[in-house]
Amino acid sequence: MIRKNYNIIILMLLILFVIGVIKLSEKNVPDRRSEYIKKEDVLELYAGCDSGESTVTAMFMNDFARRVKEKSNGKIVIDTYSDSKIGGDSELLEACQSGNISFVFQTTAPQFSLIPETAIFDIPMKFDSLEGARREIDEKILDKLKPYYREKNLELLGIADQGFREMTSNKKINSFEDFKGVKIRTMENKNHIKFWKSLGANPTPMSYSEVYIGLQQGTIDAQENPLEAIITPRFYEQQDYLIMTNHLLHPVTCVASRELMNSLSAEYRKIIEDSISESVVWARNKTDSLLKERIQTIIDSGTQIINIDEKTRKIMIEKGELIGREISD
Repeated sequence: MIRKNYNIIILMLLILFVIGVIKLSEKNVPDRRSEYIKKEDVLELYAGCDSGESTVTAMFMNDFARRVKEKSNGKIVIDTYSDSKIGGDSELLEACQSGNISFVFQTTAPQFSLIPETAIFDIPMKFDSLEGARREIDEKILDKLKPYYREKNLELLGIADQGFREMTSNKKINSFEDFKGVKIRTMENKNHIKFWKSLGANPTPMSYSEVYIGLQQGTIDAQENPLEAIITPRFYEQQDYLIMTNHLLHPVTCVASRELMNSLSAEYRKIIEDSISESVVWARNKTDSLLKERIQTIIDSGTQIINIDEKTRKIMIEKGELIGREISD
């Protein structure tokens, strides 16, 4: 009898455990991360990015979280999630817009459909140098874009970068004419595609995850990405040349939930804003130091580095200006 009652008790405990697990799973991730919980006066927030832990994007996010915790003496804690752990770029932006996540770190490409004004970063050959690009962002572009984000229930806090997008190819590019007919993988972006067509190339939109195989099998001859995105999957193993085209800046934004920012005290808001300002500088310096390492990695692999001549660059700038005027219109 005692044995039978013991078995019944065990069974009941198991049933209660299973019910608890089910109830927890019913509370989806966005709901859980939307709870800005105060535990012993600690404000717990959430930040996410689609990029891998070793990328500048994830480093930027983690540095920001560290600074916020230090400046607030541990009263604001930001849990960070990289590698698409809580969603891809589009999902993260939507979650941030609805207030289900506090911050998202990403490039502007997934934001274009929501905020068309971010197309300013799609103007090819717009910036002469990284220093010039960063100066224009800080002095003009950042403040110009902020109101458009606010209209969408978001706040643009800062813009760092991963440097310029560059081209790798199995065809040597010594002059403008050499672009003709090159099958190059691009992002699914009409302005990017239009630019490469204007150079005489044959742009082919393709998923990033398919690029290595595409290069290996000869489906494409070339691709373009920031150096960070070229090094990580080792695209250079399948390419003979790295052409320093510097055709587009690859910005990395920190975007916050406007709902969250409006709910913060003046003290906490200042901590967030001061932290992101410092992290932008830190992330840019990190990009610069890593670019040198990554170029050396490519050189060591045997891939040849080509700096395009001024004549070719001038033609590319002219083509970029035409697209820039279309975007501005």
